[in-house]
Amino acid sequence: MLWMKSLHIIFMVTWFAGLFYLPRLYVYHAEAKDKISDERFKVMERKLFYGIMTPGGILTIFFGLLLIINYDYQGVWLTYKLILVALLVIYHFYCLKYLNLFKNNMNNHSHVFYRIFNEIPVIMLIAIIFLVIYKP
Repeated sequence: MLWMKSLHIIFMVTWFAGLFYLPRLYVYHAEAKDKISDERFKVMERKLFYGIMTPGGILTIFFGLLLIINYDYQGVWLTYKLILVALLVIYHFYCLKYLNLFKNNMNNHSHVFYRIFNEIPVIMLIAIIFLVIYKP
């Protein structure tokens, strides 16, 4: 059963790497003024979202569900954690929305907006870690 926990953590780290870095790319992309940079950011964002972040998120949830089923986890802490994971999935889809805005040259948000947007997964990660460790 520890292999499930290990894979859950590995893919969670992968997912969060994308959740942290993609909005940071949006910050730089929103500041970019030249066509070469614009195209470079589009490629980087697409590869990060579809190649690393999305598979990491799917596999994190998959192994998390296996852990719930096999370890019979219970308690209010798990309910709160699942709510936070659901919010992260929503955040993930917002990342996709912004990816498509940049892709279609329709972004109307400033780099400041993306700097604030970039902080959301940090708060979620801290909350999830405390829930898992302390299980209130």
